[in-house]
Amino acid sequence: MRAVGAIAGVELRRFLRDRSNIFFTFIFPLLLVVVIGAQFGGGASNGRVLLTEAQSSLGEDLQATLTAADVTVDASTADAAAESLARGRADVAIVITAEDAAAYDAGEPVRVEVIQASTNGAQTAAQRVQTALSELATTRAQLAALTGAGAAPDVATQALEAAEEEVPPLQVDVVDVNEISQAFAGVTGFDVGAASQVLLFVFMAALAGSGTLIDARRNGVIARTLAAPVGTGSVVAGQALGRWTIAIFQGAYVMAGTSLLFGVTWGNLPVALLVLAVFAAVAAGFAMVIGSLLDNEGAATGLGVGLSLVLAALGGCMFPQELFPDALRTVSSFTPHGWGYRAFAEVQRHDAGVAEILPHLGVLAAFALGALLLGSLLLRRSLGRAI
Repeated sequence: MRAVGAIAGVELRRFLRDRSNIFFTFIFPLLLVVVIGAQFGGGASNGRVLLTEAQSSLGEDLQATLTAADVTVDASTADAAAESLARGRADVAIVITAEDAAAYDAGEPVRVEVIQASTNGAQTAAQRVQTALSELATTRAQLAALTGAGAAPDVATQALEAAEEEVPPLQVDVVDVNEISQAFAGVTGFDVGAASQVLLFVFMAALAGSGTLIDARRNGVIARTLAAPVGTGSVVAGQALGRWTIAIFQGAYVMAGTSLLFGVTWGNLPVALLVLAVFAAVAAGFAMVIGSLLDNEGAATGLGVGLSLVLAALGGCMFPQELFPDALRTVSSFTPHGWGYRAFAEVQRHDAGVAEILPHLGVLAAFALGALLLGSLLLRRSLGRAI
């Protein structure tokens, strides 16, 4: 076992010494998480609203009401708000004019303009804006009724606040029956993007490492290892463990980086790491196959990157599986990425344990076993082949 561990350690050091891996291993995965997180909603707020005349009494009251409803509110001008809506940077704009603000201060009826964007969350955000406006109108009507009955304005305000504290709030349970909404419930776009990028880059890093296997064969590293008192089985096992070490190092880095930088949650962490470990074994097996079949590092790298991208696209790592048509979702079941995506989704979104994802782990283990056996057989045969 010491020889197997030593060979695996050498493979990891050879991988990290390659300067071309610095960008693709440490920087590029986090950049993609940002892109996917922004595309599918980087935050967990209930919408992004732009507000003009935010310094007025009406603007401040609206901002306070919307913020209490977990809506992100930013001040803007009318022109800037229109541009932001057109570019999809905001869901709704509330255009308050100076006349609207003056009418609100005077206790007169106010009609503000609400402009809705074409983003996915625009309709929900617009409903929350409508609710906030109705709440403000109700409060103003209550104050007007109390002051009309002879109460001083400050006394009327205190009376309303006291009434709100004494009367229990209305409890409303909303059941979302939309399957896609249920699938993404409780997660942010960063959570979805991080899991996808773990699968993509674990596979890509391992397959890119197949070039070091060819290099080791070409430069006689494996031959010199065999000249030592080390059996062929230990060499093959060490090479497989080296590919697995590279893969799991890449995955652990993306998981740790996204947790620290973007607050990504991984659910039950030991179970998530178990999914990563089994998927890394699949990637190691594929890397062994490519590194043993091909004799050219450039060809191996090209094939590895291409195969990684295709399998990642089919498995839902570039576009969520939940948005796939049925036929493509069936195709994803024939890829290890598809099962890895579903396993991470269960752990991240539903805090699943090992028992709940046992079928996913079983399929991934079958992929890993088949690929590692084939890779080991091909590597044994390649040792007697001149490059």
